[in-house]
Amino acid sequence: MQLIDGKGIAEQIRVEITNATEQTVRAGDKPPHLAAVLVGHDGGSQVYVSNKIKMCQSIGFRSSLIRYDNDVAEQELLRRVHELNNDSDVDGFIVQLPLPKHINEQKIIEAIDYRKDVDGFHPINLGRLFAGLPCFVPATPAGIVELLKYYSIDICGKNCVILGRSNIVGKPLAVLLMQKGADATVTVCHSRTPNIAEVCRRADIIIAAIGQPEFLKAEMVREGAIVIDVGTTPLPDSTKKSGFRLCGDVDFQNVAPKCAYITPVPGGVGPMTIISLMKNTLAAAKKEIYRS
Repeated sequence: MQLIDGKGIAEQIRVEITNATEQTVRAGDKPPHLAAVLVGHDGGSQVYVSNKIKMCQSIGFRSSLIRYDNDVAEQELLRRVHELNNDSDVDGFIVQLPLPKHINEQKIIEAIDYRKDVDGFHPINLGRLFAGLPCFVPATPAGIVELLKYYSIDICGKNCVILGRSNIVGKPLAVLLMQKGADATVTVCHSRTPNIAEVCRRADIIIAAIGQPEFLKAEMVREGAIVIDVGTTPLPDSTKKSGFRLCGDVDFQNVAPKCAYITPVPGGVGPMTIISLMKNTLAAAKKEIYRS
């Protein structure tokens, strides 16, 4: 069993982005600027946004954090999104999900200028991804593909099972893995899929993004499989400074001995998600995807 070191790979990419940013500033241009909008006080969301802001600082990006309480009106959030759309100093921005139930997440996502949508959630970016056109690719799927490439894991023709069909991970990841050049045979499982365990046992690669702690058990995994754990459910833990720990979607202790490769939680997909967001922000600042 080989542990996939997402943290180490992300650090290598971080150095590359830092160097690119330094070259940009030396050339007389401003550093990339990422803004983040955070609604409420969810522990997991606060940690995620904090990590993104810290990463910006470490690579020389400018960053802005805009905070609202849980009871913020949808109209106020839309107003701020339009303000960020029109702020020429902001190259890209994110609205951290999930949002409170009284806010229509899709309405907020669609209000974001797709040219600043560094999360890659806007329908224009998702549509261009589906068509194989240049776009901002959602950060977690992009990070997963980068991990597979780094470890020279050949997915061509391999049976790849994705657990979860969200617009953030499952669906865009399925598209990426099916594209020409990747050529995986992809099965997407969800809550209505019968015999999920049997489907997983046939898989060469399993990507668990179902949002249920330790959902993937050892009896669902064949010997020599590759397992990528996207899960980051916060569970109470009084031994942690934050008061909680992140739990993956994989029963790591029992699944890992059966795997050829497996990602840990934390230290696997998480760091790659953040660094992929930074890559998108740099591309937005340099107008590599959308020229105007």
